[in-house]
Order: sequence, then C-alpha cells, then structure tokens
Amino acid sequence: MKNWLLAYRNLRRNRRRSATTLSAMVIGLTAVLVFGGYAGNIQYGLQTNYVRSGGHLQIQHRNYFLYGSGDPVSYGLAGYEHIIDVVKRDPELARLVTVVTPVLAVNGIAGNFAAGVSRTVFGSGIVVADQNRMRLWNDYGFPDQSKPLALTATSADAALIGTGVARVLRLCAPLKVADCHEPQSAPAAGVAGSSSAATPSDITQLAALEASAKASAPPGPRIELLTSNAYGAPNVAELKVVEAQKQAVKDLDDMFVQLHLEQAQQLVYGGGKPEVTSIVLQLRHTSQLEAARARLNALLQTTLKGEPLEVLDFATLNPQYGQITGMFGAVFGFIAVMIATIVMFTVGNTMNMAVMERTREIGTLRAVGVRGSGIRSIFVCEGFLLGVAGAVLGTLFALAAAALINHSGLHWTPPGQTDPVALTVRVWGETGMIVRNALGVIAVATFSAWWPARRAAGMPIVDALRFA
Repeated sequence: MKNWLLAYRNLRRNRRRSATTLSAMVIGLTAVLVFGGYAGNIQYGLQTNYVRSGGHLQIQHRNYFLYGSGDPVSYGLAGYEHIIDVVKRDPELARLVTVVTPVLAVNGIAGNFAAGVSRTVFGSGIVVADQNRMRLWNDYGFPDQSKPLALTATSADAALIGTGVARVLRLCAPLKVADCHEPQSAPAAGVAGSSSAATPSDITQLAALEASAKASAPPGPRIELLTSNAYGAPNVAELKVVEAQKQAVKDLDDMFVQLHLEQAQQLVYGGGKPEVTSIVLQLRHTSQLEAARARLNALLQTTLKGEPLEVLDFATLNPQYGQITGMFGAVFGFIAVMIATIVMFTVGNTMNMAVMERTREIGTLRAVGVRGSGIRSIFVCEGFLLGVAGAVLGTLFALAAAALINHSGLHWTPPGQTDPVALTVRVWGETGMIVRNALGVIAVATFSAWWPARRAAGMPIVDALRFA
C-alpha cells in the first residue's frame, strides 16, 4: 500500500509530464476504440445485408456451389418440399430458425424485342412473402429498416430487374430510372462492336406466341425471358417489369432479374415436377449458426440420408464478406500496434526522466534499507497507475466521441449497399473490444515502466548519492 501511495505522489509531483503522458494514452486508446467500433459496425452491416438476402444457412445440392452457376437446372433439389417439412418439424431447429424458403436460380436471355435488344441475365425465383420476412432481421439494431420487395403484391408475371439490364434493354425512360440514359444512337445490328445483335428468328417467334397469349395484359414495360428448360427445349415468358433497382455490384446490376418462384418454375420445368436450387434458412441470432449447422448435418445423416445435400453458411456463399472484414481487421491491428508503440515509448521516456531526476532520492532510499525490488515496485506502480487512468479516460472519451458521431446525422454508403445509411460507430455494448484494448494500454504502460525501474534499482548506492 505504501508503494502505491508513493507512486501516486510521484505522479502528482510532476503534473505536466504526467499529463502529457496520460494524454498520449487517452488519445491513442480513443482512436483505437473509435476505429474498432467503425470496423465492427461495417462487419455487422455486411452480415445483416447477407443474412437478409440469403439467410444464415443454405441447403444445396452437394456440387451446386462449385459447378452450378453455369447450369443450375442440373443441380436442382427434386424433393425440396420434403426437406423443408423435415426442417420445420424438427423441434431443435424450430427454436433457432425463423424463415425457411426455397429459391430457384434461372439463367437465360432477357430481351426487349420491340427494340431489337437482348442480353444474358441471371435471375432468381423467390417466395416474396418469405423474403419480406427475412428483410425484417435486425439482430444488431441498425436504425435503417429494409423496405418490402418491389414484387410485393404483384401479379405472377411480374419481374424486377437491375438498372444495368434496364439500360441495355432501353427501358430507362419507361421505368423512370434516375441517371440511366439510353445511347444517342443505337448501333446497327450485325455491325462489328455492336452491343446487341439482331434477335434470332426462333426467339422472335416464341416471343410472338407468348405475346399473343397475353394480348389482354395491362400496358407497361415488359421483357421476354428466354430459358432452356429442364428437358433441353427453349421456353419463353413475357414478364411485366415493375421496377429497376440498382445493385451494389455492377456485374450483378447488368444481369439481375428477380421473379416469383412459380413463374421461374414454370419457365424451367414447364408441366413437370418443379425443383429449386437452394433452401434458405434464417436464424434468430447469428450466434446460433453453429448449433443449427450441426443439427442440419445430423439430419443429413439420418432423416435425409441418401440425399446429395450440403449445408453452407453465408460467409462461404459470400467470400467478399471474409475479405472485407479481414482487411478491416488487419488495418485495426496495424493501428493498434502503432498506438501501443507510441504509448510504450512515451511512458518509457517519462519513467527515464523520472529516474534521472530522482537518482539521489533513489540512493537515499537504498541507503536506509529499501531493496532493489522495492524501487522497481514504485516505478512499476507509477506506470500501472498511468495505464489505468489512460484506460478509463480513453474509454470515456471514445464513448463520448462515438455518441457524437452517431447523433451527427452523417450518412455514407457501406460496402454491399446502394443506398446511404446513417454513419454509426459501435463502441457502447462492445465490452470485449473495450476490455481487450484497455487491458492492452495498462499492460503496455506497466511494461514500459519496468525497464527504467530495473535500471534505477540496479544503480550502486554511492553513485546514486553523489549523482548531480
């Protein structure tokens, strides 16, 4: 107890130097915590986007993830209704899962044959009501809520397309797409370098048949979607475009088409037995992912044994999630190491100056019987007290800075999104991050005081007493 009291008095004896050292630690810890809260918020935001659109887990054909993008029909799940029923009836999964919904991937050619243009697209057939429920997931309490899908309460032949698809198909004006302009003059069909060739005659005939069958359909922007069905024959459907929405990635925006599951199954399987390519599961909390995965794998070995299925999580399905979070983790670690180095040298310099100024005092203490370990203890206690004060004040400043940023009204567009969201820094509630970095500051400050303390304790008493 006496050493702690002496350490406190020594720090107060030179308040300016102690305040300077303390300021370095406070500023450093505040910067680390604020950036850590920013990086953590990005991770939670990415996770929320992926979970809202694709769930926490997906049940797929065993080889669909590796080979199915070019030919999804060959990797369909024939008995998907039975699989969904097994998942919903399982008592353990019932406590974890909030939404179980099928999805069918569709490759094809979308055309606006009235304008003589077409392009390859990648579409998905969804159950709109289930997808709207998935978009309500907000485990991390973000202030921005997702809107219902544009396909909500639309007819069976409705479709949603990306703005890139709308641009190529010359639908910018009919769909009133902002910042979407058609070319001043369309390239001639068949000319080298043309972005759109003449529509093949067989596709035109199919489109004409489909259009004549729907002559009574209400007016509005429409496209024809041509696919190859499960039996190798071409099939075409005329779809009413309800909206063009910009996607976060240009390559996806230029190929994105979304339609109702029934319409997609009619295109791909016609009158045959319909299938899907994925069964999407959304959980109540991300922390339940491993438990849900383990239970699903157990079902694959028992009730669903013999089915060529596998379970994939959202991080596997979206490799960019790990890449982005890994990048921010590396940046955060680099900043933390730099701050720790600055704090270490600052505290070390302060302790070195203290040793030089108090050399005769150290000699006097040694002369009256204080051991070297006692001298070391006093200086280490000073470093520890500086570290504790820096950790407490740095945490308080970081919380205040985060609150100020969160209520500033600033907005930004995070990775994976197209619309601006409120800029937030998540420090409050991140107990683990705060404790780790606060303990790191205390440890660095204490260690930085140890070397000067060791030098002071090893100084000969006679040399210390005559030091000037």
